[in-house]
Amino acid sequence: MYVTNPKINEYIMKIMPERDEVLKEMEAHARRNHFPIIGPMCGTFLRQLAMATDARFVFEMGSGFGYSAYWFAGGMKPGGKIICTEGSDKNRKLAVQYLKRGGFDSMVDFQVGYAQDIIKKYDGPFDIILNDVDKEQYPECFDLAIPRLRKGGIFITDNVLWDGYILDDNPDEETRGIIEFNRKLFSSGEILSSIIPIRDGLGFAVKL
Repeated sequence: MYVTNPKINEYIMKIMPERDEVLKEMEAHARRNHFPIIGPMCGTFLRQLAMATDARFVFEMGSGFGYSAYWFAGGMKPGGKIICTEGSDKNRKLAVQYLKRGGFDSMVDFQVGYAQDIIKKYDGPFDIILNDVDKEQYPECFDLAIPRLRKGGIFITDNVLWDGYILDDNPDEETRGIIEFNRKLFSSGEILSSIIPIRDGLGFAVKL
């Protein structure tokens, strides 16, 4: 199922400005290796969020090889800090190379390990938390992230429409995780939430 009509996506991509050379290389790497990334439409939105909130402290639950962090960093002022988490040291090393080339390496603390364990080391408050781990882990990430956001802080989550699989009568484990996460997203009295239907759906919540 297409969340957004492919022709609309093509139109948006055509009118968007060119990304810098590092981002284009990262996107090419993702295509070659079939590595899931948020893509430039969502990446631009992350940069806008960082700019609009004057974000100084960001936590990423799932950072891959640094694509989303690169977008965040471009919207943050010098002195801002992004805590990145990733299970693969190979991806961490690749991310550090890309971020250094963009001039953002000093802003990023890239830690290898389980995102849910790493975030427990921090009380926050974070300005923005991005959630993009394995989908069955989404409900746990919700419970850990919301208490660590500042008032007015943003919790953003990728893949909440999951290519339409959330509508399946017999969902698999990953899909059940997203369904439960979405239930939490809209039933919590601590946040005001919506789903932005770009790419594969972005869960967007503001801490009250």
